[in-house]
Amino acid sequence: MTEYSVISDAEEFLAACAALADGTGSVAVDVERASGFRYSQRAYLVQVFRRDAGVFLFDPPAIGDFSPLQEAIGSAQWVFHAASQDLPSLRELGLEPATIFDTELASRLLGHERVGLGAVVEDTLGIVLKKEHSAADWSTRPLPAAWLEYAALDVLHLIDVQEALIAELDEQGKAEFAAEEFAATLSRPPKPPREDPWRRLSGLHQVRGSRNLAVARELWRAREAFAQEQDVSPGRLVPDRSLVAAVLGNPQSKSALAGIKEFQGRASRTQIDRWWQAIVDGRATEELPRERVPSDALPPPRAWADRNPEADARLKAARPVVEGIAAELGMPTENLLTPEYLRRVCWDLPGTTPEEIGAALAALGARPWQIAQTAQKIADAFVEAAQSPDEAPAPAS
Repeated sequence: MTEYSVISDAEEFLAACAALADGTGSVAVDVERASGFRYSQRAYLVQVFRRDAGVFLFDPPAIGDFSPLQEAIGSAQWVFHAASQDLPSLRELGLEPATIFDTELASRLLGHERVGLGAVVEDTLGIVLKKEHSAADWSTRPLPAAWLEYAALDVLHLIDVQEALIAELDEQGKAEFAAEEFAATLSRPPKPPREDPWRRLSGLHQVRGSRNLAVARELWRAREAFAQEQDVSPGRLVPDRSLVAAVLGNPQSKSALAGIKEFQGRASRTQIDRWWQAIVDGRATEELPRERVPSDALPPPRAWADRNPEADARLKAARPVVEGIAAELGMPTENLLTPEYLRRVCWDLPGTTPEEIGAALAALGARPWQIAQTAQKIADAFVEAAQSPDEAPAPAS
């Protein structure tokens, strides 16, 4: 087993940056977080590999300023596996690639049945990676040697994988498809914060009434504040199901709250004053939440036949057509066209020409290659769906 160490002091960090700057070709980058353990999604380890330089494992909390690394590798292409997962944590460190290559996304476009990193490395290079530490608490210090080897292997083979996938993309005529997808991933803005994030509480559908929803909201807010203060994943303090159980149990005293069997978690009893105060605040507030929140989300397709029969006919005509194009291209349907985009143009009917449908898809976020592959055939399907039995061509005698 190769021994790897974590770079945490300034002198080592600058030496590593100099080595990476002198390396050749693309740069493989990966990030390890502590999801499920910590409140934040910050990076607790950044792994970088470049040919003629080697593998380097950086300790973000200890290093702090990553601008020397940005300067060293910023102009090179960065290679990721599932870039959208790592880019937010890297941007938090001030690390921003100019261009990227995403081996997971490329594998999807190529129609690979398995697209996890271990599977892609095995399928392209014949190398088997052990993936037993993927859900580890990477905020642990010191990091065990086995974890460091696992982290290093996440980037060690990525440039070789990239080269194999580039050859496949060229062979299948999908290089431009991939380039547009990578650019879209890199330029995609972060999702705006949810208006009422507390409504994502698992089991909240059991809670009835604005007053009880207010209690649930205050319990969620109290847990969120404490989790952020402690930098601990909220669910590790008190699980969602326990907060909902506290609302449904309707305790009339602090001791009654503590006596609810389902109210569990490492902080359920040690912070009982905090949770009881949240319940009191929820019962007293005049800021009552709405029981039903207006949404611009489309109804589920199973309801379309009653709600919008014409849209239902369009979807039933267009969906198999798009699925057929995806099958011909050898890729998952969702990578050819986001299903929500197809549902939206079927429901809203921006027009029946390829140009009108293409413009609507572009406004939703579809890439030019996706529009080129689908707009004409969706338009044809819409025309077919609009034909009544009387208008349909007569069968040949």
